[in-house]
Amino acid sequence: MKVLITGATRGIGRETALTFLERGYEVFGVYVKSDDEAKELEKKGITLYKCDVSNRAEVQCLAEKVGAVDVLVNNAGISLRKLFQTVTEEEEKRLYGVNLFGVLNVSRAFLQGMINQKKGVIINVSSVFGEIGGSFEADYSASKAAIIGLTKALAKEAGPSCVRVNCVTPGIIDTDINACLSVDDIIQLTNEIPLEYLGKAGQVAEVIAFLASDKASYITGSVIRLDGGWK
Repeated sequence: MKVLITGATRGIGRETALTFLERGYEVFGVYVKSDDEAKELEKKGITLYKCDVSNRAEVQCLAEKVGAVDVLVNNAGISLRKLFQTVTEEEEKRLYGVNLFGVLNVSRAFLQGMINQKKGVIINVSSVFGEIGGSFEADYSASKAAIIGLTKALAKEAGPSCVRVNCVTPGIIDTDINACLSVDDIIQLTNEIPLEYLGKAGQVAEVIAFLASDKASYITGSVIRLDGGWK
């Protein structure tokens, strides 16, 4: 069984790659900048490719190298916390390029292989903000909301070819993307979360692995929220 994970060198992507490796998958990962982290994962037996998912030509080259996969995890994403009217065109293009068009590009490149073999699973990593919105994160929320819409639509389109498409929407997870949070921010957040702690990347990885498994064979078009009851 082959799995491809975008944004595989850090945070949720890294834990997901290691989780699939433990389950006996042949794991392929995609990254852009984290060369040292990529080398560490390669030592563990994971094959890494450097590819900008927002670039459709680069993604097509990636697909030719990797070939058909059984599971695709669209995890690559970037954040942008800024007053909406101050977002620059460059920031806007980069955010949507990675968070939305990255998912579109990679899914388009690997879906046909799944259809040809009459099996496959696509799991998209969105965010709780894609469901509820986040102040000072309007563009980020919009990009993640679009992934939820894509998941539901593509599940209907690909279902007759035995391809399942699902989505996870993590809440506040203790990863580098939230490293900007101050101690006071974390205290306030944990007070708002019924389980009273920030989520772990490994917890998200376990849900992704479940959705990829035969145990989830009747689940498609679903959005699974992991936020400790926060929202």
